[in-house]
Amino acid sequence: MPQLTDDAVTDGPGADGPRPERAGTWMSPQAYGASRAGLWAGAVVLVTDGDGRVLVQSVDYRPDRLLPGGAVDPGEAPSAAAAREMREELGIDGSYPRGLAVDWIPADTPGIPPEMRFPGEILHVYDGGTWTPERIDAVRLPAQEVTGIEFAEPADLPALMDPGDARRTLSALRARIDGAGPALLEDGRPTVPTALDRLGVLRTRRTPQHGAWRPGPVPAHLPVRDRSGWLFAPDGRVLLLIARATGAAHLPSPAAAPASGALPLGYRYADRAAHARTAARLTSVPPAADPAYARLLATPEQVRELSDWGPAGHHELAAVLAARAHLSLPVPARTPLTELPAEGTRW
Repeated sequence: MPQLTDDAVTDGPGADGPRPERAGTWMSPQAYGASRAGLWAGAVVLVTDGDGRVLVQSVDYRPDRLLPGGAVDPGEAPSAAAAREMREELGIDGSYPRGLAVDWIPADTPGIPPEMRFPGEILHVYDGGTWTPERIDAVRLPAQEVTGIEFAEPADLPALMDPGDARRTLSALRARIDGAGPALLEDGRPTVPTALDRLGVLRTRRTPQHGAWRPGPVPAHLPVRDRSGWLFAPDGRVLLLIARATGAAHLPSPAAAPASGALPLGYRYADRAAHARTAARLTSVPPAADPAYARLLATPEQVRELSDWGPAGHHELAAVLAARAHLSLPVPARTPLTELPAEGTRW
């Protein structure tokens, strides 16, 4: 930043003789103010439902969907603008102190009318949390502007939204799941991508697993469609696989790594078959056998947020947390998902 000086100060001699030469760049306050870039400011709110779908709204002035939010008024804090816009657009009172992302939108963004003289924008994305059915039912739309809301599968956002809006929304959603703090974005792209960003998690539709949750072993008469393992590392996180080609997340097979203390956790019942779940303590992770998959450590809550488990998801998660306690493992803090090295790891 240039050093500022008063316009009244001149470079002529002073009362006590010649003034010393000034070091650096000197500017008057007026000149410095005129040199600064002017940008718009906006604030939007990311809300999900219990199935991890994102709230988007339809408006009467453009064909694509938007997150609720809008412009920051002169002298208004971005978080205050987010709360005001939610109240005006959805009839929902609340505060949104937790930021998920700050995005720089360039002035040459396609699709903006030239006569608008768009100078670029700094857009804040705030966390609106996960809404219950009761809170969703409380939405009251205004008489004009917002014509409807829907909850969209994350992978469907690029088809519903402007490309930059979709990138920003997915980046903010990954930042929320990751738990590393707000993401800094440039045109919707993280300046420091996380493992979830690098692997493109949520860019394809999640596989629905909406069967009823039933605890305990699979009955002998019931066919088993597949088996998955909640395999716990010593810090209480679990092993998660990400397909590099699609970004799809899923639990590994119970035999994916050496483990001890295995117990039948329960199963999903769907289409007259069982999708069995086992819990166990990892003793090590061997070298990667299939380069098509990345192996990450995640909290059970992060695994659920990356999955489409339907209404029974909270029952399975409760069983997982009980199994972790049974295995005498700690409760991990929400930290960024950690990609394991290809050579494996031992504890």
